[in-house]
Amino acid sequence: MKKVLSAILLTVLVLALAACGTKEKEDGTTGSKNASGSNEELTKIVVGASNTPHAVILEEAKPLLKEKGYDLEIETYQDYILPNKDLESGLLDANYFQHIPYLEGQIADFGYDFENAGAIHIEPIGVYSKKYKTLDELPDGAVILISNSVADHGRVLAMLEEKGLITLAEGVEKVKAELDDIVDNPKNLKFEPNYEAAMMPTLYKNNEGDALLINSNYAIDAGLNPLEDAIALEESESPYVNIITVRSGDENSDAIKALVEVLKSEEIQEFILNEWNGSVVPVK
Repeated sequence: MKKVLSAILLTVLVLALAACGTKEKEDGTTGSKNASGSNEELTKIVVGASNTPHAVILEEAKPLLKEKGYDLEIETYQDYILPNKDLESGLLDANYFQHIPYLEGQIADFGYDFENAGAIHIEPIGVYSKKYKTLDELPDGAVILISNSVADHGRVLAMLEEKGLITLAEGVEKVKAELDDIVDNPKNLKFEPNYEAAMMPTLYKNNEGDALLINSNYAIDAGLNPLEDAIALEESESPYVNIITVRSGDENSDAIKALVEVLKSEEIQEFILNEWNGSVVPVK
């Protein structure tokens, strides 16, 4: 009889322990569940990004990616150099901060073996001035501050030509235009390409120069509203779309495809439009 009772008690104890183990997993205290309810580990994706709007957009994408089985980790950067270096070294799976002409320039300069995995949005570059309210008010000989990023020069000059302030040499490729390509400058504008792009909002607030060209990500990060504070904005047809950049071959991975799919989803496109009211525009 004692043996029978012992066997019964042992069976009850085993069943109780099994039930506790099952309950622990259901509560999420052991194992790792994805959003679909399975106990499979989430796949981590590490993406480098500028603070605004890139990192903000990625934060909004986190729960959507989790539903697909991916854990998005965001590394933020204040410059345009380290995100590509860290991508090449393997510290990042992708980065999200640059436009296509900049990527092409980086590949030419450093030999990166990178690919564009998908275009997500455009941030119109703007002309800002504390001294003048319109481009027409800029005086003869006005000093225009632009960043020292050569990849931005063509963009700036193409915009100023579009606004009627300068004329570039016929046949010059706009994205590669340089100051020497200006053939007509009616206002005798004086360009000073001597500043880090991230410093431009500070120069604006310090009332430096007569006007400055500021990328929208830095403007927004500094509390400026491009739609309200800029005296002129780049048109939305600009080729300077911001992209997801990866090491060659990774653009076909399931993780990167999922990342791009989520960032181009209707939910994220609506978020971008609602969050920035047109100063950041999603690419369809």
